Amino acid sequence: MYDIKMLNKISQKGLSVFGKNYNCDVDIENPDAIIVRSASMHEMELPASLKAIARAGAGVNNIPLDKCSEKGIVVFNTPGANANAVKELVIAGLLLSSRKMAPALSWAQDLKGKGDEVGKLVEKGKSSFVGPEIKGKGLGVIGLGAIGVLVANAAVSLGMDVYGYDPYISVDAAWGLSRSVKHVTNLKDIYDNADYITVHVPFNKDTKDLINKTSISMMKDDVRILNFARGGLVNDDDIIEAVKSGKVAAYVTDFPDDKVLGIENIIAIPHLGASTPESEENCAYMAAQELKNFLESGNINNSVNMPNLEIARAGDVRICVIHKNVPAMLTQITKTPSSQDINIENMMSKSKGDYAYSILDIDTSDDSKIDAIVNELNAMDPVIKAWFIK
Repeated sequence: MYDIKMLNKISQKGLSVFGKNYNCDVDIENPDAIIVRSASMHEMELPASLKAIARAGAGVNNIPLDKCSEKGIVVFNTPGANANAVKELVIAGLLLSSRKMAPALSWAQDLKGKGDEVGKLVEKGKSSFVGPEIKGKGLGVIGLGAIGVLVANAAVSLGMDVYGYDPYISVDAAWGLSRSVKHVTNLKDIYDNADYITVHVPFNKDTKDLINKTSISMMKDDVRILNFARGGLVNDDDIIEAVKSGKVAAYVTDFPDDKVLGIENIIAIPHLGASTPESEENCAYMAAQELKNFLESGNINNSVNMPNLEIARAGDVRICVIHKNVPAMLTQITKTPSSQDINIENMMSKSKGDYAYSILDIDTSDDSKIDAIVNELNAMDPVIKAWFIK
């Protein structure tokens, strides 16, 4: 029986992945795994029983990754599961930034009670909300992951001239990208050509304040900037200054804070990117599949802190080892079954930064020998966590 702790309300479509051997609840004290959406885990005590955390979404800012890695807890996310939902909102953001719909809608509501005058007032006042069409304009897409590719392709279909930038684009993403997207290798090419710029990169120390006073100065006048990725990618003070000066015609963000609220030509959306029933179901389903696969087979797919590793079963027992990525570690690991006169049927090991993950398949029905192998592994200093799966 596996115990899964839920820190948020999780879609039933996701929970349906877990069968009768799973207990899913919010009040579990020593879970094997946690499934979470937006709840912050930074102040949470992580129990020794915890092997994995699955974030039903792409961003993992609410999870203490360093702490999890140190404890050998595998953290998963669900890349692409909410991509269509975010893509649709980005397209809406393009239109909102161009056609001044947000202030226009608010102004129209203020006409309530004007009676027969409304028609004339509309015709007289609509000129204040004139904005350009997006067809034929340049769109720069910074980050060509699951969402960026969908946005770029949709913009091509809408008649935009699309420029895409991503020095780390994956093979799958490249295959999915429309041939009409101009793949540039320098951000300056985006700044020189884009009338609209949308950002789709993860938030980290390298991308913090990616959009700032310096980068904005290199952009075209009247550029429109969209941020549906993470708030910290755009420097608040710099974007406010640029909007007020007219350098930036509009800024649309799905991550508002107090600074940007109430400023003309800044459109603040209350983090609606993945807020669709379809997206929540897709993310929950994918997260549950990742946890189930890991707990039952030891295979890792879509981890953000450990190497992805998948291998078919080749023995009665699977030994899983999370360890430091240090020299000669594999030699130490592979010696442990031989100390119990057991051969390794199959094995695989991969590393990611300071950490590595190894799987050994062995044939034995002797529980005492299995326990001895796992205990020997856990006694090694570079080993963070070792366990077995039958």
